Amino acid sequence: MVQEFEKEDLKNGTQGTDGSDRTPSEEKRETLGHTNRDLEPSHTHSSSDAIDPIPVGGDEEPPQESKSRALSTKSHTLSIVPRSQRRGILGKLAIIPEVEKPHDYKNKTKWIITAITACSGTAAPLGSAIFFRKFKCEHPLQHKSDLFPIAALPQLAADFNVTPTIGNLTVALYMLSMAIFPLWWSSFSETLGRRTIYLVSFALFTIWNIGAALSTSIGMLIVMRILGGGAAASVQAVGAGTIADIWEPKERGRAMGIFYLGPLMGPLLAPIIGGLLTQAWGWRSTQWFQAIYGGVLFFILTFCLPETLERRKPLVQAQGLTNDTADARPPLTRVSTTKSVRDNTRKAIMVFKRCIIDPLSVLGYLRFPAVCLTVYLASVAFGCLYILNVSIQKTFSISPYNFSVSIVGLLYIPPSAGYVVASIFGGRWSDSIMHREARLAGRFDESGKLILQPEDRLRENAWLGAIVFPGALIWYGWSADKGIHYMVPMVANFFFGLGSMIIFATSTTMLTEFLSKRSSSGVAVNNFVRNIFSCVGGIVAEPVISAIGDGWLFTILGIWAWLSSVIVIWAMRKYGPKWRADMNKNLTYR
Repeated sequence: MVQEFEKEDLKNGTQGTDGSDRTPSEEKRETLGHTNRDLEPSHTHSSSDAIDPIPVGGDEEPPQESKSRALSTKSHTLSIVPRSQRRGILGKLAIIPEVEKPHDYKNKTKWIITAITACSGTAAPLGSAIFFRKFKCEHPLQHKSDLFPIAALPQLAADFNVTPTIGNLTVALYMLSMAIFPLWWSSFSETLGRRTIYLVSFALFTIWNIGAALSTSIGMLIVMRILGGGAAASVQAVGAGTIADIWEPKERGRAMGIFYLGPLMGPLLAPIIGGLLTQAWGWRSTQWFQAIYGGVLFFILTFCLPETLERRKPLVQAQGLTNDTADARPPLTRVSTTKSVRDNTRKAIMVFKRCIIDPLSVLGYLRFPAVCLTVYLASVAFGCLYILNVSIQKTFSISPYNFSVSIVGLLYIPPSAGYVVASIFGGRWSDSIMHREARLAGRFDESGKLILQPEDRLRENAWLGAIVFPGALIWYGWSADKGIHYMVPMVANFFFGLGSMIIFATSTTMLTEFLSKRSSSGVAVNNFVRNIFSCVGGIVAEPVISAIGDGWLFTILGIWAWLSSVIVIWAMRKYGPKWRADMNKNLTYR
């Protein structure tokens, strides 16, 4: 099996440089005819790319835009890393070989890695909604505000003899851990590599979920859930970094759309799975399911995911050593105790700074308008998603719908279908728009290659998403509030999934390009903010719906989302190039 993958990847030497089956002569004719799609340069994701403390200024100015890479008429041969030198925990066991230049993988291999990463990205969001909540009236005349939940959360609250509010902490704190932990996972991935982080985090995810399933108190359950959510959340940041490692910018939008299906499908599949498991075997079965899922992913990651980070830096870099002297044995000298203590203290401070302080420094990226507005737009859409999830569980479990747990779970299929459609077509559309805008603006470098800018992705595709998903929220809110046939709000949810996915994928792809050498850190910041939004949304949704109803809640959300989208898209189009240039001048790439 290993030899098959290595042989298939080596066949890139006989394929076109974009992974197609075209011959070099055909590529040359396309290049001369200017009918090819220009490719951008591969971005090297070095260890300093994603998590260094943010400097306030720097003398070295990085590239201010992605420049296209001309199609080469020369064949590529993968430089496969010898098995004994492959990085990451259990790296020798990987079937897909590690290579020197991950961008040179065959497209088939890239899609396999993308699919594995997407499936891994489902794990953390799955746990955020797997404690299925259903709402039911004890009496036909009972008012909506008197509803009480049944299913997983009430079951565990009864088992541990705690109030429903305390039981809800197992969900709220889980989501907070999803927001915070990726800041550290992102940092460690730039030092230890992607593969090591995947394997360590999913081993821990499996262990913590077993602990959650065996919990003997609510305190133990909450702690296990926090640790489990934080472990699986590694993919929220590191996964996007993996996509950026292997895909060049010219096709990254499509790949990012497919990857994003994983994190977005999690909260939509969770109520279906959680509802069925809770009905059959109780709430503990949901935690056993997560443990099994984590174990299966650990097995797949061990054998199918190679290291994709191109370069790494040591945890604490030796100071005052050159390449010639770094490996040389220092002369024997007598060192005073005071100097030894001072050196050890300095080293400990550097380790502390690298492991504790540096991960938090990435939040400083929010001071740049281009990053802040992009993150804000994605977070608004993500927060609306979690509010919608709570509304579906609550509204369709009561009169006039009175659907069973299993049927309510199936109502999450329409938005999921919207995500799939947008993932398949939206990313490719975004890529083509970016190339088109560069051609129309006449942005070519001295060698005639296209100069591509991340903000060009926000064009008619973003306007479509900005109109569709807020409108779908208002449509859903009033049709569900008035008890109209369930197919009407479900069609609205399809369009919500379609429009919001365009926003999600486009925003994430832009972040990896704004911070091309710190891609996982940019996504970690995005993950931090959006999960804060989703956590707050998940907590306040139920009491707000009880107070003002679905119609007014989703009207407010729709107007807010529409205004936010319009302002962000307009501002990025008008000021995006200036903001990006100013940001690059203030970042030092070492």
